[in-house]
Amino acid sequence: MSRPPKLSLASIVAEATPKPVRPPSAEIVTFDRAPPSSAASVGTLKQRAKQMSVYLEPPVYDQLRDLAYAERSKMHGLMLEALDLLFKQRGARSIEQILGEKPR
Repeated sequence: MSRPPKLSLASIVAEATPKPVRPPSAEIVTFDRAPPSSAASVGTLKQRAKQMSVYLEPPVYDQLRDLAYAERSKMHGLMLEALDLLFKQRGARSIEQILGEKPR
């Protein structure tokens, strides 16, 4: 006598899941998405940006974290603000000006 086949969780769930029934009058409607206004707005920040690690001494990190908490902001925003101040001090374009241009 042969053994019954082993059941997998996927097959049990597939059998238990009801199949969607579409009424005969239902239509599938698709909407055309408008093209993005600029290349900078495509995707999430994580998809668009390049990641960079910054190593901070613990007291520096703690002070940055405390500032962000006190101002109810994020450390990332404070780092961008610091970069803007550095760019201004060195006579370079601001982040806003850079992002307003077409990507290279």
